[in-house]
Amino acid sequence: MSLTPGDSQPSFTTLFEQLGLESDPANIALFIKQHSPLDDTMHIYEAPFWTPQQAMLLKEKLKCDDDWAIVVDQLNVALHEKPDLDNL
Repeated sequence: MSLTPGDSQPSFTTLFEQLGLESDPANIALFIKQHSPLDDTMHIYEAPFWTPQQAMLLKEKLKCDDDWAIVVDQLNVALHEKPDLDNL
């Protein structure tokens, strides 16, 4: 899916909807908290918690290198970050 002028950048909400996951901010935060940090050498689409369809979608979105790749990369960064133990 490409965006036309005037459309907004895909967000975590739209990405989570595409993945078939709960897409409200609280559930997105919980998902990231439960699944991070990923090993530094692991690609986001290789994470064991994705279904094969979700992994393929993430890989395809990155491969297209469009606006969707940006939000997938942002999720990738969030899942690779170490949790802030002071704020748990």
